[in-house]
Amino acid sequence: MMEDWLARTRLMFGESGMQGLTKASVLIVGVGGVGGAVAEMLVRSGIGHVTLVDSDCIQPSNINRQLIATHDVIGRSKAEVWASRLRSIHPQLDVHIRNEFLQEDNVDEILDERPYDYVVDAIDTVTPKVMLLAACHQRGVPVVSSMGSGGKTDPSQIRLADISKTNYCPLAKVVRTRLAKMGIKHGITCVYSTEPIDKRCVLEVSGERYKKTTTGTVSYMPNLFGCWLASHVIREIVKQTENND
Repeated sequence: MMEDWLARTRLMFGESGMQGLTKASVLIVGVGGVGGAVAEMLVRSGIGHVTLVDSDCIQPSNINRQLIATHDVIGRSKAEVWASRLRSIHPQLDVHIRNEFLQEDNVDEILDERPYDYVVDAIDTVTPKVMLLAACHQRGVPVVSSMGSGGKTDPSQIRLADISKTNYCPLAKVVRTRLAKMGIKHGITCVYSTEPIDKRCVLEVSGERYKKTTTGTVSYMPNLFGCWLASHVIREIVKQTENND
């Protein structure tokens, strides 16, 4: 019989906490550098049900930071490669994939497809990010959102806070402004960094949907953002399970 691969996690959270994680269903929108790390940390912690939403394929430029990105999978669907990796980690995992870009005409369908205990926003473009956050807020679905990890190198400046308390992050400022126009000023938890972005790391791009710039990124920062997001989701699910006992 295979040894209980979750034994160390069980020591942390107990049987009740583990049951909560096993039953939990999490939606992860965007499985690039940040979202991929979230998916792996959640599944290695025993989360039983995940849905992955991402329309991208793996590119050579992903290799410097994305856990699944290697030369032998270039051109393959990120969501499908992640699903395969996650099943190999957690053979009993219930994993669903949607190879699509979240936008106005499918955000409701994605959120209403199944009941989610938590939603993780790891989208790197403003318009779909705001759509998802607003839709979650309106439904009362718990959501945690990643702000910008690009252009940052100092892990000690990563923070977890309500959207109303984010500062120094250009992406957070834009998202705050857009949400405020929709009447949403607080109630969304974010991971962000107070480290200023070196403008030399930012390049203008054209021809990309909802995206005007691309920012340099170092290997560890998106993955650390993902770990912070996963930590929040795991602790909140365990806490809710304990409160319900």
